[in-house]
Amino acid sequence: MVLGLTFSIVLALMILAASLKVVQEYERGVVFRLGRCVGARGPGLIILIPWIEKMRKIDLRVITMDVPTQEVITRDNVTVKVNAVVYFRVVNPVDTAIKVYDFIKATSQLSQTTLRSVLGQSELDELLANREEINHRLQRIIDEGTEPWGIKVSMVEVKDVELPPTMQRAMAAQAEAERERRAKIIHADGEYQAAEKLSEAAKILAQQPTTLQLRYLQTLREIAADNNSTVVFPLPIDLLSPFLETLKAKTEKEPS
Repeated sequence: MVLGLTFSIVLALMILAASLKVVQEYERGVVFRLGRCVGARGPGLIILIPWIEKMRKIDLRVITMDVPTQEVITRDNVTVKVNAVVYFRVVNPVDTAIKVYDFIKATSQLSQTTLRSVLGQSELDELLANREEINHRLQRIIDEGTEPWGIKVSMVEVKDVELPPTMQRAMAAQAEAERERRAKIIHADGEYQAAEKLSEAAKILAQQPTTLQLRYLQTLREIAADNNSTVVFPLPIDLLSPFLETLKAKTEKEPS
């Protein structure tokens, strides 16, 4: 009698353990009845028909997946190594359970092939400058590929682009040459503006010759303010004109 009662209690506990399942808030339980999917249940306490219904739990939280480094040849024939990160989550647990065997591995493989394909169609300058546009393109293509599996790809980010050492040196030389070009243009523009101002100043001084002498005196004052022992006195060219004419006349009279 006691043995039969013990057996009944053990059998009841086994049936209870097989029929009661707890699904967390971030999970959904896909129920199969004799191999046939009858839908997703949860969260909370789920009652199953023992040995007839089985349940597979699917996590609905966002999964962060690193895409391994891929060696890619860009459209302008530059070999680069690129890695990325993909953020995705399950939005339809039934499709994830019955349409793909391992959705994480499948998404990883699709991400790798898409990364090589998209970057192979892009040039190096586009990869370095338009990173945001490439990220959106990768996200759209991978999301379209995983949609039948009940997966939503929310974001794809290219993390690192590794360039060959020769390409790094070439890009550094190009950047240096570009900066030198800009510096020369700025210097030339400054010289042009200075020439314009000097031309305007010459016109003003030509209208009032006395201002030139005042400018000479101001220059002397600036030199004296520096405690300089050298004294510079400007000599107008007009004072030397008679001497130059006399010297020219003597030169012309001398026999060759």
